[in-house]
Amino acid sequence: MMRTLLDVPSTLVTSAIRRVSEGDLAAARAQMGFSLAWHIIVACLGVGLPALTLLAEWYGIRTGNPAHRLLARRWARAMGVLFAVGAVSGTILSFEMGLLWPGLMGTFGQVIGLPFALEGIAFFVEAIFLGIYLYAWDRMSPRRHLLTGIPIVVAGTASAFFVVCANAWMNQPRGFTLRHGKVVAVDPWAAMLNPASPPETVHMILAAFMVASFLTAAVYAVAMLRGRHDAYRRAGFFIPFTLGAIVTPFQIFAGDWAARFLSDYQPAKLAAIEGVYETGSHVPLTIGGVAGDHGLKYGLEVPDGLSLLVGYRPGTIIQGLDRVPPAQRPPVTGVHWAFDLMVGIGFFLLALGAWLLWMWWRRRGHGGGLLLPRPFLLLAAIGGPAAVVALECGWTVTELGRQPWIVWGVMSVRDAVNPAPGLMVGLWLVLFVYAAMTIATLYVLRRLARGTPVPLAPQEEDVTEYPVV
Repeated sequence: MMRTLLDVPSTLVTSAIRRVSEGDLAAARAQMGFSLAWHIIVACLGVGLPALTLLAEWYGIRTGNPAHRLLARRWARAMGVLFAVGAVSGTILSFEMGLLWPGLMGTFGQVIGLPFALEGIAFFVEAIFLGIYLYAWDRMSPRRHLLTGIPIVVAGTASAFFVVCANAWMNQPRGFTLRHGKVVAVDPWAAMLNPASPPETVHMILAAFMVASFLTAAVYAVAMLRGRHDAYRRAGFFIPFTLGAIVTPFQIFAGDWAARFLSDYQPAKLAAIEGVYETGSHVPLTIGGVAGDHGLKYGLEVPDGLSLLVGYRPGTIIQGLDRVPPAQRPPVTGVHWAFDLMVGIGFFLLALGAWLLWMWWRRRGHGGGLLLPRPFLLLAAIGGPAAVVALECGWTVTELGRQPWIVWGVMSVRDAVNPAPGLMVGLWLVLFVYAAMTIATLYVLRRLARGTPVPLAPQEEDVTEYPVV
């Protein structure tokens, strides 16, 4: 019979005490955290940029506007570069899972192997169709070529789904039974499709489209701030920004869903997010503040706010950190600030989208293009990096809010880390590799943006009149 999380004593997960120095443990956590923080940006671009490319190509086919076809070609080239870079950083992460966390993979590898295997299949499907898509320009009819890009979007989204399912399992471990410290009766489908999978995967996939959209739009917002308002750059701004603005309200609802999920399944994480130290009703919502001995200090409190958000009534009881042993409490200040910053940026991007909608509504029926004021373009340029910051804050909440557990309530981070000395050397090596990859990636993308225009088909020769970004 499958045992639930609450049935599994944490003492069963470790057969022996691992002697790990604080320095090596910190190095392992820093290395994994940095690798994930770097990879997640490229991964989001890998999910969202193909969709933007297909939108530009489809719109170019539909309207005959050469600017959209040129955008699709340029974005496709960037997509190929980012796919290659993402493959490298993803491979590094796969090695780190085994090298840094043998306690996790040795004990639970058979439980969480399924989503990683399915992600590998999705990766190869994406690679195959990406190759076809890049090679088939001018070798297929425009509509057939457009169809070859659809599997790229589907496979990229599926890859994100499978990987996040594995992370969701770490927050809600299911699909196994622990017997005398050994994993038996493994059900990989139950593990992958755990209760945290729906809210976490939806939240992450929407975040990927937001990051890709707002970051791409920011590039063209900067160009327009410099006075370049040609059709090419206007299309380069409006296509991704519109998609990001459409996704943002859905993301806010998804974030609310994920937060409510925590109140039932990970109340300790919710208590850390909101700085709730004592269980009770009429719990206020605190914005900002610093963790003290018995609560958040210097924060702005909204009376009954958290109880109302979680249960729609002031009397909703919120479990506090007083129900959690002190050694198992997440770091409140870091988790709380990361969550507040993520939410604040989300509403900032929502306001930007609403501003664009308002300008369009006022302009409707007047003809001509929509004129964007400089303050809006400046904020849109900030919105791209801000979306990345919100993404990193979201992962900080997910991972830091689970501490000290690597598998929530079952295995601690200390029990999972490699006990071998010298992990600090690996950290410095990874920092060097990622610094080199960052410089090389930015250099190649800038060369693609500023280089000679892509060779065009005869019917598209008039596209060369548009300036090159």
